[in-house]
Parts: sequence; C-alpha cells; structure tokens
Amino acid sequence: MNQNEQNERILALAQEVLKLSRNTLLVNLRYLDLALSRLIPVPCEKGTIMTEGTHLIFEPKYLLKSYKLEKEAPPRNYLHIVLHCVFQHMYIDPSINRSYWDLACDMAVEAVISELGIHSVQMPSREEIQAQTFKTLGVDQSALTAEKIYHALIQEKPDELKVAKLRGAFYGDNHEPWYMTSEEIEKKFGTTLPKSQSHPNEDENEGDNEGEDSGNGNNDTVKMRRLLSYRAQDAEEWKKIAHRMSVDMETFSQRQGYSAGNMMQNLKAVTREKYDYTQFLKKFAVMGEAMKINNDEFDYIYYTYGLQLYEKMPLIEPLEYKEVKRIKEFVIAIDTSGSVSGPLVQTFIQKTYNILKSTESFFSKINLHIIQCDAKIQEAIKITSQEEFDAYLANMKIHGLGGTDFRPVFSYVNELVAQKEFQNLKGLIYFTDGHGTFPEKKPPYETAFVFIDDNYNNIDVPPWAIKLILQKEDI
Repeated sequence: MNQNEQNERILALAQEVLKLSRNTLLVNLRYLDLALSRLIPVPCEKGTIMTEGTHLIFEPKYLLKSYKLEKEAPPRNYLHIVLHCVFQHMYIDPSINRSYWDLACDMAVEAVISELGIHSVQMPSREEIQAQTFKTLGVDQSALTAEKIYHALIQEKPDELKVAKLRGAFYGDNHEPWYMTSEEIEKKFGTTLPKSQSHPNEDENEGDNEGEDSGNGNNDTVKMRRLLSYRAQDAEEWKKIAHRMSVDMETFSQRQGYSAGNMMQNLKAVTREKYDYTQFLKKFAVMGEAMKINNDEFDYIYYTYGLQLYEKMPLIEPLEYKEVKRIKEFVIAIDTSGSVSGPLVQTFIQKTYNILKSTESFFSKINLHIIQCDAKIQEAIKITSQEEFDAYLANMKIHGLGGTDFRPVFSYVNELVAQKEFQNLKGLIYFTDGHGTFPEKKPPYETAFVFIDDNYNNIDVPPWAIKLILQKEDI
C-alpha cells in the first residue's frame, strides 16, 4: 500500500469515526439533530479538531489517535464543538480578552456535557479534574454560561500560564479559526474550505482596509469586526437552531430538559432579547420646551415684517426654543428586600443618573421621585435638579431588606398624582428581582419592571407592565 492509499484509508476511517460520533449523539440527544447536521466535515493536514462556525475541520490521524486512547473522546469533542456553535461562542465582542474567553467557553460547554450524564461521552478522569478545578476556583457548576465565567476571570485576572494550565483540563477543540479568515485557516492548517453561501467573499476585501485602525494599534479588533460581519448569517442560523432546541427541550424532551439545567441556561442566554437600557429609559421622555436654536422653524412676525418693509426680502429669525423629548417627571422605585443587594441598587441608580445627565434627555428642572420599598415604603425622596441628584447619590443609604410587596409604591404614587404632585407623569420604573406581590389593577401611567437576573429566569409580570431583563454587565 503506497502513501496515497494509506492516507485515503486513514481519512476514510476518520470519517467513519465522525459519522459514528454524530450518530451516537443523535441517539441520545434528539433535539440536537439540526445542530449536528449543520457543520460540514473538512479534513486538514495539520492541527486537531476545530470549527469557524460553518465547517468541522479535523486532522484524520489526530482523530484516530484520540479514538484509540478513549472511544468517548471523539463524540465528546464533537458535542463540545457543536455546543460552541449553538451558544454562539465564536460570534463575540471583538475587544474581549481572547485567552480568558477561550477558557470560559470551554468550561461552559464541558459543564453542560458533564451534567447531561450521557454514558457514551463520559470521561471520568477528565470530569474529575474539571470538577476539582471548578471547586478550586470557587465556581458553582450549576447555571453556568461563558459570559459568567469570563467576568469571573476578569475579576480574578489569572496570568497566561495559569490560563493555559486551566484550559488543558477543559480542552476539546482549537479556537484559532474563530479569529481567522478562511484564507488564513487554509494556509495554516493545510485544508481547502468549500465556499460558504453565507459569506463567499470573506477574504476579498481583507487588504482593503489594512491599517485602518493602526493609529490605535487595534487591527485585530477591526479584523474581528469584519469577520463577524461576514459571518452574521451563520450566527443567525445558529440562533434559530438554539431557539428550536430550547422549545424542543421545554415541550417534547422534558426528561432531557429537566436534567440539563446548564444547557437551558446557555440556550436562554443565546435566544433572549438584548436590551439597551439607555434607549429604554428614553421611552419615558415627555415633550417640553428647551432653550435651543431651532433651525427648522422661524418667527413669522419677522418674516411678514420683512416682506412689508422690503417687499421681497423676508427677515428670517430662528426660534430660540425647540420642542424636544426630554425626561421631566417620573418615578424610580427600588426594591430593597433582602434578595436585592445594596451595591447593585447603587449601580443601577448611578447608571440611570448617567443617562439622565445627558443634555438630550434631562431637563435642568425635573420632578423625580426615588422610592425605596420592601414590604412597605422605607424612604421617598423628591429630586428637582442635578445638584439634588448629586447630593442624593453621595449620601445614599439602603433602607429595608425585608420582604417584597410592590403595592405600597403604587398606592403612594397614586396619592401623589391625586394631590397634583405631577403634571404629566410619564411612568414608573421599578428595579427588583421580581419575587413580590403585584397590584391587581393597571395604574394610570406606564410601568416598567427592570430585573437583574443572571439566571435568565422567566419572571411573569402583569399584562399591563413592561418587562426589561438586564444582566449585571448591562449596567
């Protein structure tokens, strides 16, 4: 048997291992059928096993060696890669710390795989090391997402040597293709990638903007943004698959869904709607006059006077005021029950304050009420200017820390409305964890409940209320 025949034989065996791995996973995880069929297998001459979101790139000899050592390794690594795609780990913020992100992603998917408890992918020695690593880091293996782990790593700031050591315990694939163009992947790993219909011209303009951000020394970020743009359609397809998996697990696969808490948490993280709190807050803006040159309108008195005095020469004088959307009257209610921490409350108030201070959304004179409440009103402060807001933030103290009842806040605000304390109250924003008693009737103003929910729990609010779910990093 010559070398070419031997290589063809090795490739054929490796493809059989991949097919067996895929079928093994399908038998145990029916809700992964679309995901397991999405990646196109492509052999390479150098490397291990990897993906850029479209192809499953594998080195045949590496695959066969790993199968010979542990037959559970190929299906586990196959699942590892597919979960990266489903959770959209390669479609990331270009400015992230890549070594931390790579580790966080591996830890997240390995936690999911271990929790599934599928015999055909169980590797006790690997899982034991992983469990010990989680314990050493003080990380709870339940309800884990890559984002949570990444932010924990950012706080801890481990050095590169420690990161490399930690990643060895969770390694399943090479992440380099996440940050490379198709041309770079083909050159480095000795492969040929079929042109994807979703981004066929990925490399065409690679050199067009070379050095466009060289002044900031951030060419990697520019390149990553371009890659994400090319791969946007792939990301959308994976999001659809994640949504279908989530629905399937919740409805038709109750047994798997019940035993896959980490899987569900990651799927909810991927499929949840992303919110911009700044834009959300502007929904509570009201029309009002501001001293600002209005180039779109002018004083008709000067216009007609000019026509009379100079016949065909009108005098156009722009108005010195303009109707603009700005926040003038509203209420911020703070749930100060024991389940909502003080620092988080202060962070939320600070975030809200920073938005309000912007000139396009804040009147110099406002009528803002900040109410702290647990099971009853603990503090109610009226603020009419930026100076008073500054003073409040400087001396802010959290009162309460008891149970949660939303009704006292609404009763109090309704009394203020009846007393003509507000001329045009646009709405009320209630910052809470959601576990409390809601009013039975809709108030005569818009109401929004803002949740900080790291676990992405689906908290029901009354049909008349707006629900906004933010993560800690959002504020």
